[in-house]
Amino acid sequence: MALVTTTTTPLVTEARPSLDAAAIRADFPLLQLERGGHRLAYLDSAASSQHPVQVLEAMDHYYSTTHANVHRGVYAIAEEATRQFEQARHRVGQFISAPDPSTEIVFTKNATEALNLVANSYGRNLLTAGEVIVLTEMEHHANLVPWLMLANERGIELRYLGVGDDYRLDLSNLTQMLDGAGIVAVTAMSNVLGTLNDLGPIVEASHAAGAVVVCDASQLVPHRPVDVAALGVDFLAFTGHKMLGPTGIGVLWGRAALLDAMPPFLGGGEMIRDVRLDGFTPNDLPWKFEAGTPPIAEAIGLGAAVSYLESVGMDRIADHEAALTKFTIDTLRAEHGADLRIFGPEPDRSLRGGAISIAYRDIHAHDLAQVLDAEGVCVRAGHHCAKPLMRRLEVPATARASLYLYNDEEDVLALSAALGKAKEMFG
Repeated sequence: MALVTTTTTPLVTEARPSLDAAAIRADFPLLQLERGGHRLAYLDSAASSQHPVQVLEAMDHYYSTTHANVHRGVYAIAEEATRQFEQARHRVGQFISAPDPSTEIVFTKNATEALNLVANSYGRNLLTAGEVIVLTEMEHHANLVPWLMLANERGIELRYLGVGDDYRLDLSNLTQMLDGAGIVAVTAMSNVLGTLNDLGPIVEASHAAGAVVVCDASQLVPHRPVDVAALGVDFLAFTGHKMLGPTGIGVLWGRAALLDAMPPFLGGGEMIRDVRLDGFTPNDLPWKFEAGTPPIAEAIGLGAAVSYLESVGMDRIADHEAALTKFTIDTLRAEHGADLRIFGPEPDRSLRGGAISIAYRDIHAHDLAQVLDAEGVCVRAGHHCAKPLMRRLEVPATARASLYLYNDEEDVLALSAALGKAKEMFG
């Protein structure tokens, strides 16, 4: 079934000082590179963002002056490493307005591990027999495959909220879908469509049905102000490498009462209070979920990334991206017309973010991405770890341009010009 877009109200932004993308870009060493004589137009931040020098310097400073393992060393640099590591945890927790940043923030290696932690520790141990898990058709595989694995192991029924012709979740039968549900797992923002899901009705109905809500916020936290208490979800997962931080560090926020009731996910050092030959006693929160040496430098780098984002201002970033998303969609439609198909809601700040997936003529997404690369334009091509959604869209793959705070109109014009080159090449 083909999807069509709907008309929405015009983009309205609040009166805030505009973001200076050129000045921000100067903080990112990789963005100073050229490709084939062109300024690098990096449009793949939905997969992995670039790093400002402030993040690189924070990690280098740790390695150069403070590197030691955390929590158990009593010598000076070990205590300083512990202080910086736990300070990063607190800073990340404050960034999403966690009620108890020091207890409710669990460091993982990415959002995928965070979601697997919930599926294995909460789902496998606290989900009652016969309860249903409700997912959506637009989930990233990270918020789909762990539940498929659990359902296959335990014979759990899975239900799916569909994607409507307006590229938004169909909530028309939400009450019926939630009958008997124990878990509802939903993305806050689609990594393919850019769709911003209205979590309010989902959370309210889920809690009324007795279900906990697991939110994949990997595409939300880097781009919009987030207050977990206001969202009302029970678990929230996101990852550092999409928000100016390093790879190898992810975050799970969970309500303290739920995390406290869950058994450990991985076993080994650090996650224990005591070990005997006949058993063990787990550590307190959040350390009972952090087995082994944690990603210390990466956590410090993520803390620096949060500080950078806060210094720019998340509302300003959201305004900038909303305006640039509208400019991108308007420009591509004006210059490429019927050659181009854009998947996702119209460019309204309340409806979508800056992940823009396209199909261009009959050119395969991978071929298109290669042509764009030769012009210095970096986009993602493929199924974006969302194969069920690709089937819903009736395409094998899309090319996705994703915007962030360091992108500007020059990047968009480079993208449009490169699409013109592809048209010339493929005829």
